[in-house]
Amino acid sequence: MQAMMGYLLDYLSCCLCLYFLINLIKFLNKVLWTPIRIQSSMRAQGIRGPSYRFLHGNTREITDMRNRIMNGPMDLGHEMLSRIQPHIYSWIKLYGANFLNWYGPKAQLVITEPELVLEVLNNKEGAYEKKLMQSYTDKFLGNGLILSRGEKWLKMRKLANQAFHGESLKGMIPAMLASAETMLERWRRDEVKEIEMHQEFRVLTSEIISRTAFGSSYLEGKNIFDMLARMGSIVSRNNYKVGIPGIKKLLKTRDDSESEELEKGIRESILKMIRKREEELLTGNEDAYGFDFFGVLLKAYHDNDRTNKISVDDIIDECKSFYVAGKQTTSSSLTWTVLFLAIHPTWQERAREEVLQLFGRGNPSPDGIRRLKTMSMIINESLRLYPAGFNIVREVQKEVRLGKLIVPEKMYICLPILAIHNNPCLWGEDVHLFKPERFADGVAKATENSVGAFFPFGGGPRICVGSNFATIEMKIILSMILQHYRFTLSPKYVHSPVDALTICPQYGLQIMLQPL
Repeated sequence: MQAMMGYLLDYLSCCLCLYFLINLIKFLNKVLWTPIRIQSSMRAQGIRGPSYRFLHGNTREITDMRNRIMNGPMDLGHEMLSRIQPHIYSWIKLYGANFLNWYGPKAQLVITEPELVLEVLNNKEGAYEKKLMQSYTDKFLGNGLILSRGEKWLKMRKLANQAFHGESLKGMIPAMLASAETMLERWRRDEVKEIEMHQEFRVLTSEIISRTAFGSSYLEGKNIFDMLARMGSIVSRNNYKVGIPGIKKLLKTRDDSESEELEKGIRESILKMIRKREEELLTGNEDAYGFDFFGVLLKAYHDNDRTNKISVDDIIDECKSFYVAGKQTTSSSLTWTVLFLAIHPTWQERAREEVLQLFGRGNPSPDGIRRLKTMSMIINESLRLYPAGFNIVREVQKEVRLGKLIVPEKMYICLPILAIHNNPCLWGEDVHLFKPERFADGVAKATENSVGAFFPFGGGPRICVGSNFATIEMKIILSMILQHYRFTLSPKYVHSPVDALTICPQYGLQIMLQPL
């Protein structure tokens, strides 16, 4: 009996050793041998970059650069690449327009040549898919339109197109006008002389996305916005943290616990919205679904056709995506555009003259909004210098030829919008100056020698579905402010742009208002 027990223990010990050996080999293959092989292969093709560091890749270098650069304000200039993405700024200078860096043991090919960027965005071979995000981002946005892939993305994109096509957008304009007028009326009533514009726009864009996409007011959606803002902070501070494979699942951090709590809270709030509208359906009101984006989602949820039907989780994920995209990006873009108008009074007057010529003191009309040429030039130049989304990442699904390069599967492709918008070879030596006249003949002719050098909303099949919505919203808000106020930059303003998912003013944007 003792001999058998001895044999059994020896057998179990051998199995255990074999198990650990196999997993050790897998671990070393992932974090050591594969990175060395990829780095060697890309160098043979002329692609250089910072050397791979065991386990962390280049994330510690990136974090150190960002902390050093963004630790404090800057002069009132607009060279954002060196501030927001100092690692890309530095490594382009060292290694060229395209280079390889490392997000932990994951290889990331950074591409800044517009022709190759367009090739990736157009994705004709289906080789470049959305990168699978780390857990905090997954909780923040869910598997909605922004992050989903394949058939799921096609289905959700179709629904979003229904909600944001031309006629639907026209129907959203009254809600945009009403929300902007409420803000202006509060300014007039309180005789506001100085205002923190970034916070004003955060509230205003929240109100607009709530009313136009979800049929509720800002106050009803405020709880969701607050929880999403807290979740966004967790995503930002963990953006360049890389854990040891397999260990993160065993060790729960404070951010893990908080993100789980927030995810549950957001889910329950959206479920309440669903139940509220479904209760109206039970009354026999056929229009209770509503004609907004939320209504489109609910109809798909109740659809009997399995090819069109979506789940409750799909609704929740899409709501999170559109709450974030509808508020965060537009409020940031509006903020920087107002900053430019405040420090460039000539362009402010030109924009005001155009607005008054088209609308007088009345509300902006759909036809007039389309004819705002000067306003379009100003917005485009603001988006060039301060793009709301300044980085696009794709994952290679199969080995593919990109230009002259052979790119292996599972590699990340990074398209740094900010780097391309800041490239003097494309935009001229005055690339960091605010010059809306670049867009006088439209986006296609903004640069002399390159197509695809301007893509603040992405491009290809996955171009932002809400780009027209955001542009109309910005034109309406800016027009209504210009109709009633002349404005300048407050002496209190401190120029300190930071990466908070979008480029945001760290200390807000203080503006002095003068009623017309």
